[in-house]
Amino acid sequence: MPMLYVGSSASSLTPISLDPAQLTWGLQDISAADAGRVQDAGNTMYKMRTSQKRKMSITWNFPTAAQASEILKAFNPEYVYVRYHDPMENSWNVRQFYVGDRSAPFKWFNLKARGTRHATLSFDIIER
Repeated sequence: MPMLYVGSSASSLTPISLDPAQLTWGLQDISAADAGRVQDAGNTMYKMRTSQKRKMSITWNFPTAAQASEILKAFNPEYVYVRYHDPMENSWNVRQFYVGDRSAPFKWFNLKARGTRHATLSFDIIER
């Protein structure tokens, strides 16, 4: 079973054919605009969490040019729905994300019969 499914809606998810070499799950606290420290004797911090959002850092190692293109096109819309296994929920979830800056270093490997590959492809996705 593929690790990631991506689509423009929750009902149009398609699998990403190459599983990531690394997927780092994270949970970010979103604080109120007036959160922060007060100038008291202990510099008390008021976090004032208003919500939590998932963030995943995803990296693929040595994708072919075709695989890199497939992945970049799947994550190219402004917002995407992603199906993934959430470790906090211990279940498969579908959530809407936006994509951070994408990077695919042009460190080409000419592997003759096996084609040319990128060194890596990586980016973050952040829950909307």
